[in-house]
Amino acid sequence: MPHTFYAPDLTLPAYTLPEDESKHAVRVLRLGAGDAVSLVNGQGSIFQAEVTDANPKRCQLRITSETQVPRRDYAVHLAVAPTKNLDRMEWLVEKATEIGVDRITFLRCARSERRELKLDRLEKIAVSALKQSGQAWLPQLDELTDFARVLPTLAPATTFIAHLADDERTELAHVAGSAPTCCILIGPEGDFTPEEIVAARQLGIRPVALGLTRLRTETAALAAVHTVHVARVLAK
Repeated sequence: MPHTFYAPDLTLPAYTLPEDESKHAVRVLRLGAGDAVSLVNGQGSIFQAEVTDANPKRCQLRITSETQVPRRDYAVHLAVAPTKNLDRMEWLVEKATEIGVDRITFLRCARSERRELKLDRLEKIAVSALKQSGQAWLPQLDELTDFARVLPTLAPATTFIAHLADDERTELAHVAGSAPTCCILIGPEGDFTPEEIVAARQLGIRPVALGLTRLRTETAALAAVHTVHVARVLAK
């Protein structure tokens, strides 16, 4: 298969890779004139192209075809409190992108240990996962935002809060199969506070469970994304 490059600013009929990508293409991948490559813009388009000038600073390509990949008939929105260990969030972004997630909102909760978050590296990881998995749509990554500010922006009928409190909860797999958009709230390592759970429930957001075991934040988040996909397949 041709090597894939991310080109969010691509314009037809030709494209020049940025200098870092040009160097990688020519010096590392050893691409030369006439070699085929793929390009993805993260907005649903996959392009086929060929190298016309294998310059390690300005590798030039000629676009030969374009394929438009439609979005799924449902969207998965993950709202998660990032862990203190950033490596675990990087792992989550990578794997959730591979499985298929449309949006990730990072939550600042009462018990959050991480109070600041820079998206630059996470966005690069998402791009890498997009290319590796052969997808066409790059997930939207939202800045770290207070839980109380995020809640009113969500649609209660299609939003679910996963928590460990002693409460009546429905398995996510039982309720995620029909909604056109599904948003799952995943709390920090100390879980949501009772006040946060009450605030969500007062808006009509339903509590859900993700199985019988206690999961780490990043594991719960990935399990939630996968559960939504499986529930949608089984609902068809």
